[in-house]
Amino acid sequence: MPDGVLVDRGVLRDWPLPAPGSDKEERGRLVLVAGSRDTPGAGLLAAEAALRVGAGKVQLVTARSCAPSLAVSAPELMVTGALEDGSGNIDAAGADRILEWARGSSAVLLGPGFTDTDVAAELVGRLLPHLESTVVLDALATAYVTGGPERLAGSAHPVVLTVNPTELAECLQLDEAEVEPDLARHTTTLARRTRAVVVCGGPTKFVARADDLWRVEAGNAGLGTAGSGDVQAGIVTGLLARGAEPAQAAVWGAYLHGAAGDRLAASVGPLGYLARQLTGELPGLLAEQ
Repeated sequence: MPDGVLVDRGVLRDWPLPAPGSDKEERGRLVLVAGSRDTPGAGLLAAEAALRVGAGKVQLVTARSCAPSLAVSAPELMVTGALEDGSGNIDAAGADRILEWARGSSAVLLGPGFTDTDVAAELVGRLLPHLESTVVLDALATAYVTGGPERLAGSAHPVVLTVNPTELAECLQLDEAEVEPDLARHTTTLARRTRAVVVCGGPTKFVARADDLWRVEAGNAGLGTAGSGDVQAGIVTGLLARGAEPAQAAVWGAYLHGAAGDRLAASVGPLGYLARQLTGELPGLLAEQ
């Protein structure tokens, strides 16, 4: 099928997530490197999404100035303050400490709430070659890929890219107007060039892995709201921490994100629901699949 396999409940039932186990130790530990002084909530959204899909333990590494308030806001998290630069971004000079914190983790998410493209690309460049688990690159963290998608192809560990159409175009160095009409083809192109799993959001979501392509039609226009992508990245990373393989985590994550938006569109309205409301829908959706 040129536009991929349509993801529905039947597809998910035939591709069940790993059993959750009896305690948090069996559901993995993940590390989120996210946020800045101006966007402290992005990491919180991703972290809550990961917990809501069953991740065992979540450590949020964020700009040092944000850490105390986030730790109080979410007592379920371990919140660690990282070195930050003068603009409030997580400083790449502190990469070695972040690698220490990430050692032994089941999955690592980089990117939600990053605000400076150059700083983000430098930080990812210092971290990615040395991380020991599956890595999700979200939002501005994908700037590391721009102009050189093949640099991911040699990664020793699996990588998942969660991008929107604008970021997909930037990764491929194409105009968004060229990419938008055929997201399926361009998502597949990026997956092949990076040898990563790629999730591209939009009116229809596509997930690509080499020659495999899935299509997710769950979701609605209300998902186009601030923080929504952070939630989706957190869902994918949380499922990875639970033991899902990368393509499975991406497909399930894209579907759950879209289905949560559909639930809120029905109960709240098609526009105006908030990204933080999506996470509350996730446990029920998981139970129904």
